[in-house]
Amino acid sequence: MQASSDPEFLEDLRRDLARKYRIHGPRLQQLWHGMEPAQRARAMKAGTPDGVVLKHPLDVSMGSVYKFMPEWNLRDVTAAGSDFLLRMLEHRATTSLGEQCFSGFANIPGDYDHIVEMMRTRNLRHTDSFQDCYTFFIGGDDYGKSFKILKRKEETLAELKPAIDARLCVPQSVGELVLLRQLYLLQCLNIMVDDILDEASTTRSQRELPKKSPDTVTTTLARLSIKPSTPKLDLPSLLDIALDQKASLDDSLTLVCTEPVVLSHLLNNWFFSRPELLADEKGRRLPAHTDRYISGAFLDTIHNSVKGAAIWNYMCRLLELLKTSADKAHRAVILQELSNVCHLEYSRAQAMFKRQVSIASGSRWFKRISNVHDNSNSRIVLKGKPEALAAGNQQVHCLLRLCQADVTASKAVEWLTKLSELHSSHPGKRDDLHSGEIEALGDLAVIVAFVQSLSSTISMPAFNRKKGQQFVAGAAELEDELNQVKPEIDLSDFVVPIDNLLEPGVAEAALKAFDKFIEEKTGTKIGFLYLDLIDHCITRLHEQLAALAQEEAVKKTAKEVKSEYIPFPPEPPKAPGVRVQERRLKEKTRPAHSSAYEISTIDLEAVAATQAPPPPPKPFKVKPGTAEVFSTLFSKAKSRGSVPWANFEAALAELGFSVVPKFGSVFTFYPPDTMATQKPLTLHRPHQSRIEGFLLLVFARRLNRQYGWAEETFQTA
Repeated sequence: MQASSDPEFLEDLRRDLARKYRIHGPRLQQLWHGMEPAQRARAMKAGTPDGVVLKHPLDVSMGSVYKFMPEWNLRDVTAAGSDFLLRMLEHRATTSLGEQCFSGFANIPGDYDHIVEMMRTRNLRHTDSFQDCYTFFIGGDDYGKSFKILKRKEETLAELKPAIDARLCVPQSVGELVLLRQLYLLQCLNIMVDDILDEASTTRSQRELPKKSPDTVTTTLARLSIKPSTPKLDLPSLLDIALDQKASLDDSLTLVCTEPVVLSHLLNNWFFSRPELLADEKGRRLPAHTDRYISGAFLDTIHNSVKGAAIWNYMCRLLELLKTSADKAHRAVILQELSNVCHLEYSRAQAMFKRQVSIASGSRWFKRISNVHDNSNSRIVLKGKPEALAAGNQQVHCLLRLCQADVTASKAVEWLTKLSELHSSHPGKRDDLHSGEIEALGDLAVIVAFVQSLSSTISMPAFNRKKGQQFVAGAAELEDELNQVKPEIDLSDFVVPIDNLLEPGVAEAALKAFDKFIEEKTGTKIGFLYLDLIDHCITRLHEQLAALAQEEAVKKTAKEVKSEYIPFPPEPPKAPGVRVQERRLKEKTRPAHSSAYEISTIDLEAVAATQAPPPPPKPFKVKPGTAEVFSTLFSKAKSRGSVPWANFEAALAELGFSVVPKFGSVFTFYPPDTMATQKPLTLHRPHQSRIEGFLLLVFARRLNRQYGWAEETFQTA
């Protein structure tokens, strides 16, 4: 058999409608009941080309449209007091495509029976004959898929007879017409929902951003210079990129520790993405909602945030060191350390991405290996090769490829590019991804893009397990140390249930208890574990460079010009008790609030006082829509609405920013030359392209820390 068309887009439309109905169902009913026939007609016409709609079920003025969807007509839908649309909407939004195929509502037959009747009485025909082709109408992933019989026709039809008799396998000439009917109706209903909310809502201006006309948005976005690739980079530019990502992760960590909604979101995400929730090779699953795992997930959540910020901090230190080093042999030592740290960050980001995909889009294709662990977490692996598992689903294929251990940062470029192209041609595909997948995809894209820029600017050595392992080895030791104490932590009074963190004072108390536990077990706070590691690695690196310089001087004296990389011998491991005691002694001599990775609110406020954002610029005179975007972002109100990503881009365009997209998930905005601060700003495009919830806090903090912006910075012209 030979495969034919893939009706994935149809299922996308159904899911879109189901989501809208789930969110707006009661509101839609209320608005529809309050609409006059003229309002209903305007809403119905607004979503069609030239505002043309069937006047009644037998209206032939639109050609064969009445044969496909006669119920979509002004007379029946817009009549005063009619609930016909609401019943149609409920039917299409709450049933599967298979159910819609064979059952209808309000004495209207299912889609299959309707098409067969139109073929019989109205001579409805498809333009193609589809010789020896058939379509399946069975539930699941095979719904709507077609195939062609290439050989053994009689035997194949005999085997398919039960499905044919049950109308689950029909000639493709019929099947395509059924799918077209479903497509047209779902498109109309999706658009109609938006138009009802727009036409009838009397509170929308208070709840949402004012709509810009398509022409206004297009014109504004046209001024946002889209650069097809990153401008030619040099070492200072690479350092700026790394510093921007470091600032982003520092800000994110601060929000985790100061905004309960952010901490609660990340903890929920971590807890419900545990590998233990996957079935193992025997189909067994570990308990999903055991409260005792929440405290460990809390530790992992904070640890992952601190570790990510520390890695980029160290990369910045290495790039700064590289700027001041001209000696070829010295640069080789620094670059090897940098290469290995980039590999570490890529591995961290890939592990987070794999974790999210395994419980969302790729849940069917992963399994847990019993009694085997990676960094205290159960190991998860693919059940087979991505191309075989994805079965023609391009998005899933790309996601699974990016999860493979042998896909390095350089190889990931290909799959991130393909995924970006898919999302450009089919934007709905991106919305199919879980929010956790979108966040993890953005983090993965950042390090892949950075490695790509680094490699195109500097000749980088490959990852090496023997050379340049200062930070990598130290981070692995810290990981192991924290994993060993993780089973002992108990924050149940604060984190069970997880949303208890949203109660006043609970998140701060949980963080204080966490700080106390880590200090008791390790001798210092979690932030200092990594800051001390960074300082130690930089010191050792300087010692290594000094030793190399001395060796080169000796060789030069002996007229031996050849030199080669000689790694320092690894330090002997210290006993855990000795290590903890040394940290406690060091803790007594530290200046107050000397860590950028403080956890408690009081300490964070003290650190923030020494790291103030740039001075506020003179207010910008902007259009009302742009002012509304920044007002929503910087508002202190608890309920702040949301900002569509396109509106955010348009607002920056008005200010003269240009942008470099990176794999469709990450965007680097470059300020105009007229701005005092010439630092780029890298942001992740959020799930479903809306900045809402805790992400409003993230975006507002990034803009404030980078450019000194606040709500009063923007005034309506």
